[in-house]
Amino acid sequence: MDSKSGKLQFSIGQPVVYPQQGLGIIKDIRERAKDGQTIRYYAIYLEPTDMTLLIPVNKACELGVRSIVSKDEAQKAINSMSSRMEPVPADWKLRYQKNQDLIRSGTIGAIAKVVQSLYHRSKIKELPVQERKLYDNALCLLIDEASYAMKKDKEEISTLIFSKLEK
Repeated sequence: MDSKSGKLQFSIGQPVVYPQQGLGIIKDIRERAKDGQTIRYYAIYLEPTDMTLLIPVNKACELGVRSIVSKDEAQKAINSMSSRMEPVPADWKLRYQKNQDLIRSGTIGAIAKVVQSLYHRSKIKELPVQERKLYDNALCLLIDEASYAMKKDKEEISTLIFSKLEK
């Protein structure tokens, strides 16, 4: 079903990814009146922050809410981190903006690129505080989704990621 038409795309209990926030679970589908209209919302519980977000059903796709990737897709994203990196801007502000845009895209492949880029950059020179926070956030997003998709614990996924980054 299509979220743009206001039809449900996700169901209660389904794990989803909300870009920049991470892995969550659809806990409820609520209706609320706003400006004389009834609007349906997904109540998404984000365990890492112990927060529940209400996302309008008809805006979920637009906001980047998506299903968890398959095991193969998660493995492909992790494997991509041992491949050759694309050149990155030397100016940290440009680099930061590019990485922010990748994370906003919400794909696991884009998040893996951010982790790869910032990890290797940190080996050359210490990352500025904002980039370090971005790296830590991207790494957590990648570990959370990959561990869920591959049905492995976070420690095992973390070890796998760093083994790929060191190649």
